[in-house]
Amino acid sequence: MSDIARVRDQVSALFANVMELDVPSVDVDLFDTGILASESFMALLLQLERVFGVRVEITALDLDNFRSVSCIAHFVAARMPADEFVDEPVIVHRPITARDR
Repeated sequence: MSDIARVRDQVSALFANVMELDVPSVDVDLFDTGILASESFMALLLQLERVFGVRVEITALDLDNFRSVSCIAHFVAARMPADEFVDEPVIVHRPITARDR
């Protein structure tokens, strides 16, 4: 599986499992369909930083980079060092343990 495909799968899992948003296809326009609105877009940016370590500077905030899961995957992959691509799926929810408190 290519790096882009792995990132695309991770981004799809992030939408489905973490953000609990249904994205019917990796190429659907997330803004035109209303899947991403202002609040969910901000949540996405926070999750991209948490999951991939990719910070989005205000100067790089071109909405076309976030129109679809595929666009987001390309945006993320272009900002990740090659050795940081991950094979594991996004951790959805883990129980809070005593160590977390």
